[in-house]
Amino acid sequence: MPEQFVGSGWSFPMRISPSGGIALVSGEREIEEAIQLVLATAPGERPMRPEYGCAIHDLVFAPVNEATAGRIRSEVRSSLDRWEPRIEVDEVSVTSTEPAVLYIDVRYHIRGTNNPRSLVFPFYVIPSHDEPGTSGEEPGPATESDR
Repeated sequence: MPEQFVGSGWSFPMRISPSGGIALVSGEREIEEAIQLVLATAPGERPMRPEYGCAIHDLVFAPVNEATAGRIRSEVRSSLDRWEPRIEVDEVSVTSTEPAVLYIDVRYHIRGTNNPRSLVFPFYVIPSHDEPGTSGEEPGPATESDR
């Protein structure tokens, strides 16, 4: 892996190194943390960079169904394409086994390598009291993947 292309940066979440300074990460770990940062940041959250982030946070109150899963796949793919140029997103899939949690599985590879990687990002939604699964029924899983 071309190390100068991947680079290094502050760890996320920020932590202290054993020597008392700011912990740094590099290589594949730095890219993984950068992906998590993009997905965990809502657009408008950073005052000096208001467009940075992923718009999945607009879907916190959305129903857990295929339409929501499709929109999440689209938002994740477009935000990573824009904000993380060191990777190529191969596939994004969304699954749900609980009524309030969607698991976003991002399969990617680092540009210039043939090393497939995967990152699972949990996304928590607030279910409506009218939806199936909130009164003891089984939730409807969202499992179709983006190909």
